[in-house]
Amino acid sequence: METFRNLALARYSCRAYDSSRIPSRAILADILEDVRIAPSACNRQPWQFWVIDSEGPARDAVLASYEREWIRTAPAFVVCLGIVDEGWVRPYDGHSHIDVDLAIAAEHLCLAATDRGLATCWVCHFDPEKLREGLEIPDGLRPVAIIPVGYPAEGVAAPEKKRKSLEEIVRWL
Repeated sequence: METFRNLALARYSCRAYDSSRIPSRAILADILEDVRIAPSACNRQPWQFWVIDSEGPARDAVLASYEREWIRTAPAFVVCLGIVDEGWVRPYDGHSHIDVDLAIAAEHLCLAATDRGLATCWVCHFDPEKLREGLEIPDGLRPVAIIPVGYPAEGVAAPEKKRKSLEEIVRWL
């Protein structure tokens, strides 16, 4: 098993997939089991994950909501949805933690996929109304992210990570 740092270094935002290789539902279900055990505020788990792994109206809805050519190469998508009424709300300022909880779970998804030789990419710059309409997402569920999942295209590899130094991001008090 890889160390966590090696796994984190291997994860990257893939924007070119081998569209001929579709991850099996067994592999996707195994990844989603790792998502299921992600922590959430007060363990509320205010989420649903809709998997799209075949051609049809659901795939068309995802593609219509994010009109970038590269996403068409992804063979599968996981749409991350927050259950609005189930999220923990901080009492001091009324801040809902649905996005935080979903971010934790979605990163579990990305790392679990990487651990199995698959690639992912966070997509947050999508049209939520197009997605809502196309997938018939009911009121009470809020689309937060779309995660394409698949095997990277031939020749695609994790680029060198460019991150700020510890001195730039850490303050010891």
